[in-house]
Amino acid sequence: MTIYVGNLAYSVQPNDLKEVFAEYGTVTRVSIPTDRETGRSRGFGFVDLDNDDQEDKVIETLDGAEWMERELRVSKAKPKS
Repeated sequence: MTIYVGNLAYSVQPNDLKEVFAEYGTVTRVSIPTDRETGRSRGFGFVDLDNDDQEDKVIETLDGAEWMERELRVSKAKPKS
């Protein structure tokens, strides 16, 4: 299951996200896309958990939560079109 995490602080590193989501299951992948020209974070990321049963709880708990002085936007990731 892949979860979208938006409105991230630009200083967030993959290990930071992994720590937050590890409370809800085993994190199998974390991705924070960067701008090709500047190398700076684009302010969102994706987290994969190995347990699909936790998806709704994670989204309900973390969507709108404040983290690193930002209000997180957490939802199911939409497939690439």
